[in-house]
Amino acid sequence: MRRILAAGLMMLATGSANAQEPVLLHAAGSLRGALTEVSAAFEAAGGPKVTQVYRPSGLIRDAIAGGERAEVFASANMTHPQALATAGKAGPVVLFARNALCAFVRPGLEVTPTNLLDRMLDPAVKLGTSTPRADPAGDYAYQVFARAEAVRPGARTALEAKALQLTGGPSSAPVPEGRNAYGHVIAAGKADLFLAYCTNAGPIGREQPGIRMVALPDALAVGADYGLTVVSGASPAAYRLALFVLSPAGQRILARHGFVAPGMPAE
Repeated sequence: MRRILAAGLMMLATGSANAQEPVLLHAAGSLRGALTEVSAAFEAAGGPKVTQVYRPSGLIRDAIAGGERAEVFASANMTHPQALATAGKAGPVVLFARNALCAFVRPGLEVTPTNLLDRMLDPAVKLGTSTPRADPAGDYAYQVFARAEAVRPGARTALEAKALQLTGGPSSAPVPEGRNAYGHVIAAGKADLFLAYCTNAGPIGREQPGIRMVALPDALAVGADYGLTVVSGASPAAYRLALFVLSPAGQRILARHGFVAPGMPAE
């Protein structure tokens, strides 16, 4: 965090920015609710308008690497922004939020943390995940499968073979505007059980109140570290936005949306 703070302060001290020029924020889809509110708070505090783009983090990484213009990249993992930093296309990567994976279950399917693995392995249960490599949520789901192998030999192969990669990929079916992707595919009958970020509980509960969230047992639990970076050549205002995300105000908003915010001040 110190490195991005130092870089941001240097940019603010030496750069000049047109206050009317929007800041370009590219962020993981799981951050849409939280960073929409963070952006509004940033603007209300005197910052310039924030133009927001939400896509799977792996697709954002590929787009920035391919030359798409971006300034602040908020990823659902540390790997994708670090790849840009290693290639000289972005600055230091900072851990700014944490999440975890949960199971979301269609109405009528009896699932508890105790029998979750049995239900995931049941041939009659459609198990949904996001798309690995394109979307970190898919990578985290496959980490759950790897952990399942230690609980029940052969589980990893079985789960990987049956998993339906329904969201987050370049060819995934589109989701209606403003709808939660995971709740949508469960409600549409494409999945009975979906492994997704626990922070989806609020949006899914509002849109599809019959869908339940089930916590993963300790043996299967997987956490998610979220990384923030500023893309090379970004404006001083982009550093201001990055610092705002890391500030107590930004961290409180992330916490309200269900994220673990490592920069929250002690109270």
